[in-house]
Amino acid sequence: MGIFDSIFKPDTKPLWPGITIQSKADFELLIENSFIRPQLIFKHSTRCSISRYVLSDFIAHFTFSSDELEAHYLDLLSYREISNQIAEQLEVIHQSPQILLIKNGKVVVYTSHEGINKIQLSIYL
Repeated sequence: MGIFDSIFKPDTKPLWPGITIQSKADFELLIENSFIRPQLIFKHSTRCSISRYVLSDFIAHFTFSSDELEAHYLDLLSYREISNQIAEQLEVIHQSPQILLIKNGKVVVYTSHEGINKIQLSIYL
């Protein structure tokens, strides 16, 4: 394996601290649960090195318990239809990488790229 293989090789599965969104039913349940506790979605492109870097950094610094918020991961390439539904239903322009924090069925904050690791999510909980 060469040096470029480790840089450009697509992810298989991230070490995500929460739930993977794999269906529209998963997303609908996430919205329902947002009335109980905040829900975070991390939208990730497995072919993008920037998205991979941001995801890795986000996971490394993720300190929230499941009592504070539920964290969800969406693989954009495998589940593009769900990503489109999220963008349409929550009225947020699709970007990758992107995080959205949802409370009471509405997005309270979202950001993408370098903004992901700069945002102070605790302000919105």
